[in-house]
Amino acid sequence: MKDLFFALADRAFSALQPNEVALLNFSGEVTDFVRFNHAQVRQPMTVRQARLSMALIEGRRRNQITLALSGTPEQDGPRLDDALLALRAELPTLPEDPYLLYSTAANRSERIDRGALPSALQTTEDIVETARGTDLVGVLGSGPIMRGFASSLGARHWHEVDAFLFDWSLYHAGDKAVKCAWSGNTWDRAELERRIAAARDQLTHLSATARTLEPGEYRAYLAPAALDELLWMLNWGGVSEKAQRTKQSCIQKLADGQATLSPMIRLTEDTAGGMAPGFDEAGFSKPARVELVNVGRLSGSMVSPRTGAEYGIETNGADEDESMSAMALAPGALPESEALAALDRGLYIGNLHYLNFSDRANGRVTGMTRFATFWVEGGRIAAPANVMRWDDSLYRMLGSNLEALTDAPQWILNNGTYGQRSVQTSRVPGALLRKMAFTL
Repeated sequence: MKDLFFALADRAFSALQPNEVALLNFSGEVTDFVRFNHAQVRQPMTVRQARLSMALIEGRRRNQITLALSGTPEQDGPRLDDALLALRAELPTLPEDPYLLYSTAANRSERIDRGALPSALQTTEDIVETARGTDLVGVLGSGPIMRGFASSLGARHWHEVDAFLFDWSLYHAGDKAVKCAWSGNTWDRAELERRIAAARDQLTHLSATARTLEPGEYRAYLAPAALDELLWMLNWGGVSEKAQRTKQSCIQKLADGQATLSPMIRLTEDTAGGMAPGFDEAGFSKPARVELVNVGRLSGSMVSPRTGAEYGIETNGADEDESMSAMALAPGALPESEALAALDRGLYIGNLHYLNFSDRANGRVTGMTRFATFWVEGGRIAAPANVMRWDDSLYRMLGSNLEALTDAPQWILNNGTYGQRSVQTSRVPGALLRKMAFTL
């Protein structure tokens, strides 16, 4: 796909008029998808797709079109020619964009990360054999993901990574299940067996009589998957430079110096350690790391080219929504194996769901517990807990009530497949909270 993309780019650039600039972005994947139910294969399929987005620029006017590619130059080339003509015809009718900004540098980069991914048949057999006797429900997605950028000013960037994501639940009965996810670029049968065995162990606890807790505040341990859900809420406009400048950030008090988080919170955009490409759609190269929160205080933000142009500041390669694509929260000192003992008495929360802001200006978030949530007594699981609604602020959960972070962060690949597989990743530990507010 790399050769196809750059051949199409050269074709488009050779047809430009002297006063025109073109930016081309490519996204593609070859993915084996397998859906499971009752630990049996229900739907295997392979998706091969590629898209090319072309922006034509003249002065401060910009027009853009996206094409689905066939992968055959003989078909894609003429369609690209027609698209260029259509863009050129419309361009004079469009208004000038005062915040148009794109890279004029002729930079070049290439990242190709080959993993160890066996065939879909082999991974499927591993899953079916390991989960035999359970009601495993889930989906496996595996294969290479590709991104590319080229400009008529000489830039060439290519990004290709192998990755898999196995997102599954072991179902018990009613609304009780253990939800898990495992991702990476190296398939390991032994690691799969360990993770499914751990889920089986939690599943045995779900057979006990569930406990209904009264609304109130309880000590809580958020497993990495649960803390990850909470942090993506912070990522929803929280670290955006534009949102902070317009006073719409969910951590505006932190941005304005009116509040702090726990000194344990050290949050970065870790492009070098993630799966997202090291360049943006305007051709700017991204720093290997962007420090956003250091020892509980705001120390940076995500800045898109448009925001950079509007406020006269340097962009750091953020996409238009100015969110993190490779979120990393530094681990703490609590051994993961001692998390239940440290919790002692309270709630072990494996997942959080249906999150939304109940008071965005004050960083207040609401959501539900779901799947494997347990009541813990004396550092041991005593009973499953029925679903509860919680409503608490980021300043309490990541600030005054944060007691400890575990020492083993989990690497999590976003399970989004809307249109294409996501390359958003996070590296997140577990969190022990002195108290968490439950309202229902």
